[in-house]
Amino acid sequence: MAFSMTAPCRPHAADAAPSDGDVTDLAGMAATLMQSRQTILPKRLAAPGPDAGQLELILNAAASAPDHGQLLPWRFVIVPQAARAALAGVFGAALLARDAGATPEQVAQAQEKAYRSPLLMLAVVDGGRGDADIDLAERTLSAGCAVQNMLLMATALGFGSALTSGKALKDDGLRRLFGLGAAEQALCFVSLGTVQSRKAPRLRPLPADFVESLLPGGGVAAGWPPAGEILF
Repeated sequence: MAFSMTAPCRPHAADAAPSDGDVTDLAGMAATLMQSRQTILPKRLAAPGPDAGQLELILNAAASAPDHGQLLPWRFVIVPQAARAALAGVFGAALLARDAGATPEQVAQAQEKAYRSPLLMLAVVDGGRGDADIDLAERTLSAGCAVQNMLLMATALGFGSALTSGKALKDDGLRRLFGLGAAEQALCFVSLGTVQSRKAPRLRPLPADFVESLLPGGGVAAGWPPAGEILF
């Protein structure tokens, strides 16, 4: 499924507020977009990936993430095809550093992961940039919002996506390859591409599965909505 997209623009204070009908339409579109996003394993993502214009839309979506203090405490490093061999070498070396007994086949499997998906990016969060009173948890939350915005935009454009992690993210060789600073952490890889196959959509949790209400005397009550209570 692909949604009709327009170029990003900056909002103006004088713009007319959307009508009730427009709000309903936008809410429906947003719900459809979020519910249609699905993790597609990188090995099931093939060319073509986003072109330059589509990638700009995806990256612009990240810029709408909440960012207390306007720190911009995250960045994304694109891994072009010409750099995949270097990343593969790091993946293989990281495996051997963890397990000196890894077989050549296991090393090859680790290296092969660097070549999956036509578009590959590393998400990095910076724990030291700007105001030191804004802690790492808040910076990481902002980075997570930026990643989710990009995944949703990629979904709207008709692409599949995945987030991948692993022990190699903490490897010194990977840190050197990507030039990570002392206060920076590699969060995950973001993979984008054309879906070759997908699993059936998984069952999503309901609000009752993850929402609770604070009780006046302390503690929380499970369930949504709370019976017989005024919510707001």
